[in-house]
Amino acid sequence: MSLPIVDAVNEQYDSSTEPLLQIRDLEVGFQTQRGIVPAVRGVDLTLYPGQTLAIVGESGSGKSTTAQSIIDLLPGTGKVTGGQILFEGRDLTTLSAREIQEVRGNLIGYVPQDPMSNLNPVWSIGFQVEEAIKANNIAQGKEARLRTIQVLQEAGLSDAGDRLKQFPHQFSGGMRQRVLIGIGLSSRPKLLIADEPTSALDVTVQRQILDHLATLTRDYGTSVLFITHDLGLAAERAEQLVVMYQGKVVESGPSQEILANPQHPYTQRLVAAAPSLASRRIQAVKQNDSADTEIFAKGAIDTTLLERAAEREHAAPAKDLISVRNVSKVYRIRKQGFRTDELKAVNDVSFGVQKGTTTAIVGESGSGKSTVAKLLLQLESITSGTIEFDGQDIAGLRGSELLKFRRRVQPVFQDPYGSLDPQYSVGNTIAEPLLAHKVGSARERQTRVLELLDQVSLPASTRYRYPSELSGGQRQRIAIARALALKPDVLVLDEAVSALDVLVQGQILNLLTELQTELGLTYLFITHDLAVVRLVADNVCVMRKGQIIEAATTDEVFDNPRETYTQDLLAAIPGGNFEFGR
Repeated sequence: MSLPIVDAVNEQYDSSTEPLLQIRDLEVGFQTQRGIVPAVRGVDLTLYPGQTLAIVGESGSGKSTTAQSIIDLLPGTGKVTGGQILFEGRDLTTLSAREIQEVRGNLIGYVPQDPMSNLNPVWSIGFQVEEAIKANNIAQGKEARLRTIQVLQEAGLSDAGDRLKQFPHQFSGGMRQRVLIGIGLSSRPKLLIADEPTSALDVTVQRQILDHLATLTRDYGTSVLFITHDLGLAAERAEQLVVMYQGKVVESGPSQEILANPQHPYTQRLVAAAPSLASRRIQAVKQNDSADTEIFAKGAIDTTLLERAAEREHAAPAKDLISVRNVSKVYRIRKQGFRTDELKAVNDVSFGVQKGTTTAIVGESGSGKSTVAKLLLQLESITSGTIEFDGQDIAGLRGSELLKFRRRVQPVFQDPYGSLDPQYSVGNTIAEPLLAHKVGSARERQTRVLELLDQVSLPASTRYRYPSELSGGQRQRIAIARALALKPDVLVLDEAVSALDVLVQGQILNLLTELQTELGLTYLFITHDLAVVRLVADNVCVMRKGQIIEAATTDEVFDNPRETYTQDLLAAIPGGNFEFGR
């Protein structure tokens, strides 16, 4: 099935024209004490004017290294060790530092993945965007300020003029990502390299941003090199795909052909694991479609998780372990002088979470879902309303009672690297809650650490390693192990898998499902990814502007959404319109 987005782009370029970008037999390595370690090996790809090409693959596959080598932004000791990078016929690997700087920004824009580490926390948003505009000689003086506002508006910030003096910490993750996208597009480049540009965004903003990129491709002839781990998203937005694995290209060609009939075993695993195709997989299981079930069982999302999703509608109701009633959270925002305004981050929210189930709270950035999680964890005080846990009002808990509550309710946050102390070994990290709550002797704590490592499917030797030595998926397993150390009843998972590639994401979701079954855990799952929600949640609460506008079982929300906003969220899930070949 052909998508309009891709068809529109297909009409824009003629393969008989000269390529905008040609990468030939590219080799990239990193210098170590033992010599150069290869990261990219013999990569070839071709991108034409007005075309969108996506490179997909798991973390460490070499996709970002390939993209960064184009504009000489390789980290650390990385360097191109062989091959050519031809941009408009000119080999970028032969240019001087000054010459490549002229190309970077003006002719080739770049949108990095992590918005917080790529925006200076001590500079205002307006200053940073304006600095990029001036550096690329797009505009100067007052014109630069006007162009700054225009750039932010184009990136999806309608109130851009009021946001110029704010700082990165005052923006949500999605808003910070939009700032980076605005900077990357500010010079109307011929090529935009977008490295996971929407991984931190909810699906509706993701659609807005990607629609904007498609508009640039159509109106300005801008080519896009799109780096992503989501094959469903890539295939919907790019007419050509390059699949990378362990530094090599293992498959390439038209996106729809690869999605419908993947040839390489690794590509087959990516297709099976893509969360954006979750509805298709669940429907196959519900209909007992043996052909589709066999295809999807090859991926990281195993049949246990799929069967659980298909059987939710038959589950008997259980007693609420968590009861949230008419809860509001009001922040006072200081304005000029002594004036303050009220911001209702959470407004009269009510829902229940049954013991042993998973309730997902979904919504766009700024909808209030993470604030609800903080209120439940008692990291923020409740302005009004009540939250009861196991029949007890948690708002009045103090001292030992609060400590006892926190033993039973543990968080797992989005960024495992930011939530793990880099100076603590894995063993000390996992044992930290036991030490803080004075649980067990030193020997008993070490025994518990080994048990937890086994529960999250990591070898015992991992306890001697440090967070910097682990992959993103391994770090998130450590974060889960630490959260389980005190044998809690509830895990509050705040975007716990959104930063992971699809294969690792599937592994973590499987792990969470297995742990829930084994330990009888209750999950509150905060996310913007509705595709993941379909796989893991029993019940869904949809939040918008601080309020829950729809709440029902997962099947009811997905199969018969009542609210237009919910319908828009579901429609924005990428990859849902593809038909798979047999």
